Amino acid sequence: MAAPIPTGEAPGKRDAVQRMFAAISPSYDRLNHLLSAGQDRRWRRRAVGMFGPGVRRVLDVAAGTGDLGAAWLAARPDGELVSTDFVAAMCATGAAKLDGRRGYLGYAVADALALPLGDGAVDGVMAAFGVRNFARLDAGLAEMVRVLRPGGELVVLEFFPARSAAIERAFRVYFHHVLPRVGGWISGSPEAYRYLPASVGDFVSRERFTALLEAAGLGEIRRRECGGGIATAFHGVKL
Repeated sequence: MAAPIPTGEAPGKRDAVQRMFAAISPSYDRLNHLLSAGQDRRWRRRAVGMFGPGVRRVLDVAAGTGDLGAAWLAARPDGELVSTDFVAAMCATGAAKLDGRRGYLGYAVADALALPLGDGAVDGVMAAFGVRNFARLDAGLAEMVRVLRPGGELVVLEFFPARSAAIERAFRVYFHHVLPRVGGWISGSPEAYRYLPASVGDFVSRERFTALLEAAGLGEIRRRECGGGIATAFHGVKL
């Protein structure tokens, strides 16, 4: 069995996570939709729906294969999209998916902790199931806020530790037993699908995440629960 992929802010996490996503990129979309019974698409639509009408140009951070960006462009015909991810294979898949869509401005291979945009460059920043993988969560959130214009909006969709005993029991059975077997069988990388539940279990609480958003320079924090609390979408405004 391969060594576990580091979670939280453990040493070596960045490189291990980068290798993991490069390995599973060919099957990533198919597995996401299969393992969530298609609910991940609905959650992304709910997340981009949190942006206000004044948001036009958006940066998708840790964009993966572009599903959140596709949801944004579908929801906002006048919207513009720039996407970044630190895994080249994910960027290639996402770029092929989004190429030719109105408003799509391009993908860049970039670490979320060093975004290739100037201060205040965009109206909105978003991330779906990506911030949990940051090597340093506080630094990544600060960088996302840096590229927002004053009054710009941030939306983050993410898994958080379960809040109720019933959800925790269901989560434990599915994420610790079903997902690693099915995901590992299809992707050929069972350690990647053991990382998911481990990283969620080690992630910060919703309350701590709210505090981190405020510390990064956001106000008017609100959130929207998805899938009965399986995932949560946060929205904040740059002060």
